[in-house]
Amino acid sequence: MGKIIEVQLGEYRPVAFYDQNDIECDRDSYVIIEQDRAMEFGRIVSDVKAVCTGKTEAAVGKIVRVVTEGDKNQLQNNRLKAQDAVNACVRKINERNLDMQIVKAEYTFDCSKVIFFFTAEGRVDFRNLVKDLAKIFRVRIELKQIGVRDRAKIIAGYGVCGRELCCSSYLKGFHQLSIKMAKEQGLPLNPTRISGVCGRIKCCMAYEYHAYKELAKDLPSVGDKITTPQGKGTVRDVNILKRLVFVDLGEGKTTKVAFGQNSEEAAPV
Repeated sequence: MGKIIEVQLGEYRPVAFYDQNDIECDRDSYVIIEQDRAMEFGRIVSDVKAVCTGKTEAAVGKIVRVVTEGDKNQLQNNRLKAQDAVNACVRKINERNLDMQIVKAEYTFDCSKVIFFFTAEGRVDFRNLVKDLAKIFRVRIELKQIGVRDRAKIIAGYGVCGRELCCSSYLKGFHQLSIKMAKEQGLPLNPTRISGVCGRIKCCMAYEYHAYKELAKDLPSVGDKITTPQGKGTVRDVNILKRLVFVDLGEGKTTKVAFGQNSEEAAPV
């Protein structure tokens, strides 16, 4: 039985479980990892004080040490080399007229492999590109196609809320999102209002979805026919948090009903 912690591999790669290997470290510490007989680096994203204790077979690698000053210098050199790699890759893509856009490149800590992250509308045959890049860099080459949400996570930025993007600041992975989440929260189905910088539904749509769903259980929906103290009418709008229902009584008359308060109760027709 050993201690297992979550580490984001490299700077842009997924989060996975690693054997802590009795190494003293803290959350957000950068560490050197041994994985697949290669040396990698990563950042601890879990609380090491609330570390999981389980079978170390579940880990995909183990922590070797916390990064030293020498390791930091090497990481900085690797970042500079990665930028040069991006420039070289873009030139080769243009030469071969490939329909793909390079987002970032990343060297493994031991420089045994360079990974290129790219976006494309469809599948791209990049086998010849890999051969070109292998001749230039003399290391293993990996080209990884990513989606628009991953692209936003890598590039980073700020949302309309003024805060750093959730995906690039703290989310360990992406959760399922749907337009239904916006509907359940009574939000206007305007793409510019419910979409993030990636063009997909905002990640924050999922944060309060279950709370809204629970609160809306005993509230009528827009279009329902209900009876109010002022008479029968049709629900035109619902404020889930304030538990207010706006009802059209006809002939230009409307009323506001507060659900859950004994002073005014409404019932379905």
